[in-house]
Amino acid sequence: MKNLFYIVVLLMAFTSCEKQAKIGFVDNGTLINDYQKKIDLEAKFQIKEQAFRKRFDSIDNAFQVEAQKFQAEANKMAPTTAQEKYQQLTQQRQMIDQQKQGEAQQFQQEFQTEIDTLIVAVKNFVKDYGKKNGYTYILGTSDAAATVLYGTEENDLTKIILEDLNAAAKK
Repeated sequence: MKNLFYIVVLLMAFTSCEKQAKIGFVDNGTLINDYQKKIDLEAKFQIKEQAFRKRFDSIDNAFQVEAQKFQAEANKMAPTTAQEKYQQLTQQRQMIDQQKQGEAQQFQQEFQTEIDTLIVAVKNFVKDYGKKNGYTYILGTSDAAATVLYGTEENDLTKIILEDLNAAAKK
């Protein structure tokens, strides 16, 4: 019986010496969406998108004027001439649409590449933050994928890391 008591005391001593895991969590959505570099990136691409739309609106308007002019004159043209002009306009419309689609895809890919780069930078920042501040784990959660169903406010690092992240971005 006496040996059992010593074993229990010894086990308690070993388990009490065991290092406690330091765990925190961040809201990924808030961290990314409120990051000033992402806000700036979206503003930059919004300006590019407006320029893109304005350019293609003017191209579309010019095409519409040409198409309306053709419709007004089509009755006065020989049938073969009207058919040729109609085919030219159809090809021109297809070329405009292809160019628009190609540039839109390129624009989307460029934006996605920059967002992906930004997300990797945020992940690396959180990783470094965790190492510097002695965290064993920093979990990520969001509305779309709620991996942390509950956490105390003291373990929520979102605001702290976001402030540090934005401060580092200003440097």
